[in-house]
Amino acid sequence: MGKFAFLSLALLAVQALFVRAEDTAADTAENVAKETLKTIPEISVNISTTFPDSEVFGVKLINGKPTQAQVKVTNNEPDPITVSVIGGTLWTLSEPSQNVRNLTMTRYSVEVPSKSEETVTYSFSTELLPQELNLNLAAVVSRKDGFLYTIPAFNGTVSVVEPEMSIFDPQVLAIFILRTAKFLVRANIRIHSIFLYFFVLASFVGASYFFYTLWIAPYFPQKRKPVKTHDRAKKPSRQQAGVDAGEPASDTPPVAKTYDAEWIPAHHIHRPEPRKVKSGSGRSKSRA
Repeated sequence: MGKFAFLSLALLAVQALFVRAEDTAADTAENVAKETLKTIPEISVNISTTFPDSEVFGVKLINGKPTQAQVKVTNNEPDPITVSVIGGTLWTLSEPSQNVRNLTMTRYSVEVPSKSEETVTYSFSTELLPQELNLNLAAVVSRKDGFLYTIPAFNGTVSVVEPEMSIFDPQVLAIFILRTAKFLVRANIRIHSIFLYFFVLASFVGASYFFYTLWIAPYFPQKRKPVKTHDRAKKPSRQQAGVDAGEPASDTPPVAKTYDAEWIPAHHIHRPEPRKVKSGSGRSKSRA
């Protein structure tokens, strides 16, 4: 019994030593991190972000449409700095917050001179369900001595919305086709089954129309077409036109005078009528 008691005491002592060693290692790592942060010099740089397409009610992220963010970097350092990378993340508003999407990180290598400012355009797009999220943007800035700094650029609530629907928009049609194809694949519906359903439906509609026109439509009274009054008015006018056409036309149609007839001689204007001579009577007299 005494040996077992001694072994248990030895194990407890070893466990206590391990726990103390782990606590000491954790304290040492925290102290090293704090000391390292103290040795890194601070940087005097201000970064602000604006959204040109934003509305009065806030920033809206339209699915499928790139969102433009204008990142303004102000350098208050005595030496120039370089904007290396800009990126962002989307988080839920609920507590504890969860990471929904990591946005695209874009490299720039834009140098900002001392005591000046530069504006960098950061573009990103989303394909999420309509909801409200928290948008975090950050920029990685480097100094001349090689130190890198991650500076927050934006932290605020944004709304993810769907684009305005239009049946004439090719992009909306493409999205609709893709989502329909995904739904069909997930539902395990084959293409030939769809064509079979369409053929059966078309056959049913055709048979119903044939049955209606052959056995049902004849029993309904047919509507007589009303006679239009202007058709009746046209008939006598056409008959009158036929009568007028049957009358002989005059030999000399009226011609409007467009010249001065005072200087023309009278015998040219009033021509004598030719005399008609019977050829038969003359021949008979000569024979007699």
